[in-house]
Amino acid sequence: MTREKALLEKRIEEDSSLDELIERYYADIFRYCLWHTADRQTAEDAAQETFLRLTRHFSSLRNRKQVRAWIYKIAANVCVDLYRKRRWEEPPGEMLYMERGYEQAEGQVDFLELIRTLPPEQREVVILRFSQDLTMREIGKVLELPLRTVQSRLRSALKKLKKIYQQEGEGDEERVL
Repeated sequence: MTREKALLEKRIEEDSSLDELIERYYADIFRYCLWHTADRQTAEDAAQETFLRLTRHFSSLRNRKQVRAWIYKIAANVCVDLYRKRRWEEPPGEMLYMERGYEQAEGQVDFLELIRTLPPEQREVVILRFSQDLTMREIGKVLELPLRTVQSRLRSALKKLKKIYQQEGEGDEERVL
């Protein structure tokens, strides 16, 4: 009877922890999936699948301090799996997200257009760092890369973005004159 009670208490504790994690990270994971899917419905499916997988494998998580990076890794894998299943094309260049906050921030659309010019490995680092606010170490865990590689990719991406931004700024000045 003691063993059964301990198992039941452990399950209740895990369920409570899972509910808290879902509540805390669902919106962030949904936004992350929006970056990697063709439409809102697919992003919702990807976010839900992420938390289903989290629920299935929650007991195998050894280090509870790295749960955020682990959830993002699951989300990244889900998005890749969905991409392989559905063979999406790149989202159209004029695509706007109807999520609250995106409508108010025109800079987000510009950011999306800018990062589309980056190679995929740099684009992913930029999205995780600036859109999802992950630390460099967390990004390394999500992408399974050494910290120095993450730093190097981010530095290279920012240099490219700066160069593109400056070139566009010079073009605007010439049009005004």
